[in-house]
Amino acid sequence: MQPQSTGSLISPRRLAALASVTVLTLTAVPSAGNGHLSPHLSAPGAGPGALSRSSAHGPCMIGSTRDIQMSEGVPTIAGYAPSTGTVRALTLMVDFSDAPGEGKALDRYREFFPQTQQWFRTSSYGRLDYRPEIPIPGWLRMPKSFREYGIERGAPFDPGYRALVDDLVAAADPKVDFRTYDLVNILMTPNAGPSALDTVLSVTFAGNAQAPTADGVPVANASFIYSRQDDGSGSLDRTGYRVLPHENGHVFGLPDLYTAEGGGAVGHWDIMSEDWGANNDLLGWHKWKMGWLDARQVHCAADTGTREYTLTPLAEPGGPKLVFLPLDARSGYAVEFRTRAGNDEAVCRAGILIYKVDADVDTGMGPVTVFDSLQESGGCTRSPNVHAELSDAPFVPGETFVDRKAGIRLTVLRPNASDPTPDPGSDLAEAEGSGSGSASASASGPGSDTPVYRIRITRS
Repeated sequence: MQPQSTGSLISPRRLAALASVTVLTLTAVPSAGNGHLSPHLSAPGAGPGALSRSSAHGPCMIGSTRDIQMSEGVPTIAGYAPSTGTVRALTLMVDFSDAPGEGKALDRYREFFPQTQQWFRTSSYGRLDYRPEIPIPGWLRMPKSFREYGIERGAPFDPGYRALVDDLVAAADPKVDFRTYDLVNILMTPNAGPSALDTVLSVTFAGNAQAPTADGVPVANASFIYSRQDDGSGSLDRTGYRVLPHENGHVFGLPDLYTAEGGGAVGHWDIMSEDWGANNDLLGWHKWKMGWLDARQVHCAADTGTREYTLTPLAEPGGPKLVFLPLDARSGYAVEFRTRAGNDEAVCRAGILIYKVDADVDTGMGPVTVFDSLQESGGCTRSPNVHAELSDAPFVPGETFVDRKAGIRLTVLRPNASDPTPDPGSDLAEAEGSGSGSASASASGPGSDTPVYRIRITRS
């Protein structure tokens, strides 16, 4: 288990529950599938196939070489919900005889909207027009008690879960044409099951054409939200909604980035890693995978030699956003510029984020690993429930990342200089070893003019 930030309020039982959900997601989120919930798309080219690329991106189109359930490979395979254009999200509020809805069903709906819409609009630069729809504005009562369904940790293929989906479809069908929606959100009354601080029940069907059907189409992309994502920090009204964009990330084809040890591999740099506490965005790799970056915004650094690249802040629309260095047909290093802006409100050290993506590693097993520029520093954040150690992971001018085995050297340059500031401890991170040293220069902090960062990459 990785240490949390100073003042962390996530309980050991909560982390253990998250680890358990990772395992269950391996069952709940298969990569096989042959159709969306809706048989048509709302906008031409929407969906995983919308990934923008050119012939120059060929070496960077990594993919899995084995049969895994949810891969970081690009493009995302068919079967998931569209991630660009207009996406219609059927949203149902559900309760039970032994867990009657607390207050009005619309109050439950407002715990997640319009925040989720705004989050996706910001993260996608307006390319995802997310539209939650509530054809049934009241509580949808299930015919059995919650206890009778026997749901514990959220495994959609369990008989009890299948019975729940069948009953939900039957109850909603008179007022809902399931064929007209791209995904489904089921917002359970929060008093059904234990608190999220103890056991995480929220789970997602994703890309699963063998799911129970409704109006002739499989309920193939559906997120089930239980309890309230209260991290104990007093920020529930601002951050509790974030469990929904995390779960919806699965219906768009994104894997879990946390592991059995918690968020130690990626920290707070992607909502698929940590979806509690302060807000955070998606990685640039995921934005490309989702179709939110144009081909000209993604550079494939596959050739040998030395070349410089310019990166603009990931949170801001326009400009180059991602450099990818393929290592082989299944993995490589991704490089992007992160600042405190947009959804990245918890960033405490702006700079160049470097991480490895492996399409052969399954969801919840660590398909992405962030490299820490200041190892064992304790981090720079004081935000509750943000993984502290990786909070200062970005590299700043004068710092260098080296993978000697792969023959890769990446140096962060000053915005308007051809050479970095001299730094006696320049090799601050080693892909095959430990790093040391401290930053010789820092990126602009919140409230100042953020520079455009430049990086120099040498491949031998």
